[in-house]
Amino acid sequence: MIVIAAVIVAIFLGFHFSSNNPDSKRAQLLSFVPADATSAIFIDVDQLRASAFLTTLYSWTPHPAEDSDYKQFIADTGFNYERDLSEVLIAISNHGAASSTLVMAEGKFDRKKIEAYLGRNSTPSQQGLLKVFRITASPNDNAKPASLAFLTDQRIAISDSENLESALGAAKSKGIRAEWQLRFDRLAGSPLCAVIRQDPAVQTVLAGQSPQLASFINQLPWITLAGKPEGDILRVVAEGETLTDAAASQLRDFLQGIQLLAQTGLNDAKLRQSMNPEEREAYVELVRGTEIEKINRSEAKTVRVIVPITAQFLKIAKVPHTGVAPGSTSDPSRPVDKNEPSSRHASSGKKN
Repeated sequence: MIVIAAVIVAIFLGFHFSSNNPDSKRAQLLSFVPADATSAIFIDVDQLRASAFLTTLYSWTPHPAEDSDYKQFIADTGFNYERDLSEVLIAISNHGAASSTLVMAEGKFDRKKIEAYLGRNSTPSQQGLLKVFRITASPNDNAKPASLAFLTDQRIAISDSENLESALGAAKSKGIRAEWQLRFDRLAGSPLCAVIRQDPAVQTVLAGQSPQLASFINQLPWITLAGKPEGDILRVVAEGETLTDAAASQLRDFLQGIQLLAQTGLNDAKLRQSMNPEEREAYVELVRGTEIEKINRSEAKTVRVIVPITAQFLKIAKVPHTGVAPGSTSDPSRPVDKNEPSSRHASSGKKN
């Protein structure tokens, strides 16, 4: 009996920690985040691809015809990202003028075909145990050259750093890694997640939208984002960690104030009359379903925002805004009646 129990435990542990376990693959990819990274984004493409949310959204999204270059790329490499990509990690390090990006990708790759394809324009160099291909940007692209190498037959690494081996080894600091891992562990199970640590690029974008919000974000040592499909909804959870309870209360109150303003604006009589009812209802549903709360953790005070995004909302958000209600005389989608007097003559009050 003891032998049988030992065998069962061994099988369980082998399955749980095998490289085929999605959680194990996720942990392996996240272990490559450089110690000096300012943002890390993880996408479980397989999990998203299988969700009802993405299926619905994909059915509504226009599908442009593949260009000839991409068709040729698929023919030469056997790789189609819509079918063969499994997981992606993007780690960004922004430090003033200096910035670098590391991309890790897991998927179904035909290594021989891809290396042969890359070898047409790049002679590989050896960096330690890595066979590295240099990818040069096109003349019209200002992007830095990138380096690519296979770590296994199912995993590739790409970086705009000159030394790919060095970029992969930048995650060795256990102390800083523990800080990242703590946030990653909270996001376990989310197919789409991001951890941001004082990234100047994020602050610059927000400053152009809302200087007051950018000021709050500048005070947050860490921000985490997670997106998880639940049926036909993508539930997005954002958390901002503050250093003090007062800062957390101020941020919560500010965000709740924005939510209240949005609710008031959507209930404005003039807006209700001029706005497409279906579009307005989608925004009302979004604002009404948003939850904002303050959470006390031992290491930090946190403000959490939960936003339920429906595929219907994304569909409506993509439609160009006409600024008029359907069926009004100014609605471009309304058929024109040639016998109907124009608004200019109808309102003039003149009699023949």
